[in-house]
Amino acid sequence: MGWKAAVVGTLGVIQYQQQGAIGKYNQQVANRKEEVLKNEAVQINDQATFDIARFDQEFRKKEGEVDVGLSKSGVVIDSGSGARIKEANKIEAVMQNKITRYNADVNVARKMEEATFAKIEGQVARNAARLSQIRTIAKTSANLLSMSSLGNKSIFSRTPKSPFGDRSKYPSPLPGADQ
Repeated sequence: MGWKAAVVGTLGVIQYQQQGAIGKYNQQVANRKEEVLKNEAVQINDQATFDIARFDQEFRKKEGEVDVGLSKSGVVIDSGSGARIKEANKIEAVMQNKITRYNADVNVARKMEEATFAKIEGQVARNAARLSQIRTIAKTSANLLSMSSLGNKSIFSRTPKSPFGDRSKYPSPLPGADQ
């Protein structure tokens, strides 16, 4: 093996190692992105819980103001229009809480889906690097083989004889074959 083969082999090894390092790095970047997106999903959920608690606090405050206002105007709070107003406000509060929770759940699901795709991107990047490594091994091996004494011999130099004899003597087309 000459110095040219040594250089080709060395460069092949270096390229193989670099492709592996690039694949690992790209996978780590995608895994980091996945972690960030999962943390964003947790923050969205926590923010929704906080918003619902804040809304409930504001609702109780407003409910007290409505009760005071109705009492000042002489309306009986537990019956008639006062009771209907209180009931309508409670229904609206429940709906608002459900809408807030639903929107948060949708956004959390989106973030988790993005996180899953980020993880898949990382796996694809790693597999692409592995494929590049295999290509490098094949090309380097082919180059080294062509530089060696084995590379000068053709594997197709001699074709084995057919067990049916010389095919050139067969009629064309063969009898019984569809034309």
